[in-house]
Amino acid sequence: MDGIKKRKHALLEEYASIAEKSNRIDPELYIKYDVKRGLRDINGKGVLAGLTEIGEVTASYVNEKGETVPGPGKLIYRGMDIKDIVNGFLSEGRFGFEEVAYLLLFGELPTINELNEFKSLLAEYRKLPPSFVEDAIMKLPSRDVMNILARSVLALYTYDDQADDISISNVIRQCLQLIAQIPLLAVYGYQVLAHYHQKKSLVIHVPKRRYSTAENILHLLRPDSKFSHLEAVILDLSLVLHAEHGGGNNSTFATHVITSTGTDTYSTIASSICSLKGPRHGGANVKVVQMFEDMKQNVRDWDNEGQIRDYLNKLLNGEAFDRSGLIYGVGHAVYSVSDPRAEILKEYARELAKEKGFEEEFRLYEKVERIAPEVIAEKRKIYKGVSINVDFYSGFVYRALNIPEELFTPLFAVARIVGWSAHRIEELVNKGKIIRPAYKSIAPQREYVPLSMRNAKMDSLAGNL
Repeated sequence: MDGIKKRKHALLEEYASIAEKSNRIDPELYIKYDVKRGLRDINGKGVLAGLTEIGEVTASYVNEKGETVPGPGKLIYRGMDIKDIVNGFLSEGRFGFEEVAYLLLFGELPTINELNEFKSLLAEYRKLPPSFVEDAIMKLPSRDVMNILARSVLALYTYDDQADDISISNVIRQCLQLIAQIPLLAVYGYQVLAHYHQKKSLVIHVPKRRYSTAENILHLLRPDSKFSHLEAVILDLSLVLHAEHGGGNNSTFATHVITSTGTDTYSTIASSICSLKGPRHGGANVKVVQMFEDMKQNVRDWDNEGQIRDYLNKLLNGEAFDRSGLIYGVGHAVYSVSDPRAEILKEYARELAKEKGFEEEFRLYEKVERIAPEVIAEKRKIYKGVSINVDFYSGFVYRALNIPEELFTPLFAVARIVGWSAHRIEELVNKGKIIRPAYKSIAPQREYVPLSMRNAKMDSLAGNL
């Protein structure tokens, strides 16, 4: 058997080499044909692919001495600045996620009665079909909660008698159910993962009707169901800040693309979850925490800015952590001077650090926040400003909340399901065409070669299997 495995491995390595050679495209050709790689120009501005009323992400600009320079970034939900929304519900001592969900889905802030009815409906939907946890989650435990989420959402299709009905009323019903159910799927998925793969006790709590989404997550996650008010407030705030980010982010654009085919809600949302899983999208907050853990091991004096700078230079040179050449949590495709989500979250992260005894580590984060843009500017040509993004502090917050890393990205999905749902509805209401951008083929024309006349360079390997 070992011999067969070795031959298979050799064949696959050969296939990989051939595939790399046959698929490599000269980077100069992208310039020649004016292809915007990543659908973004050199300044990071996205190619205009659609219109939306749901969310807007902007890098504002200011005039300084006659010169236009990048200014603070802005995040807008249905025409309202995220900072005003957050200040609104926090100043009144309320949780904001459900209110923001209503705003994003229906375009207006709810009245007291509308908000209470909406929360009551979500509470009614906050349950899974009978035996779903046992049949769909426990019998096939996964090492990745995002895979559990995607698979479970697809499984919910089989429980819906109107699964393929894409009328707006039915899609709203499906989306509201998923907004209520995905927190359960995420936490239950983690509990099963922890039990089967980490040999921990299996804890399955039932959600409480009177709790908000954030409160229920902490209640479901912790064996003793206990949490402080500050913990719930900060988790709720994180959900609000992650709920929407314009139509052009990868997972939301995927929502538009998949919706435009006319497929069902479950297939669409599962696709969005798969997009968000990627470390270059929703998985970045995990990378930030892991990067800092490596930094803490390799920077002896956390107050020594020279040592911190040396470590950051090693990151950029591909000599530290995962050797990717990236400083995770720093930089964004749109924001330049600042990410408003990071600014808001940072202030509450500071408060949480005091409560949880993470003040020394928080100061390290602050130093990296200040030094990293300087190090990047020294090494690389920057066409716009560079600053930290929301992933920089969200991972810190989740860690301070004692939330396991396996749930960092799923919590992103718990929040972003609201934005995905709003964009799916918008795509269906406007009856757009199927989304189909163009790719230019640069392959030269060739003649077909009969099998008997082809070079049999792979025969020796394949024939031994």
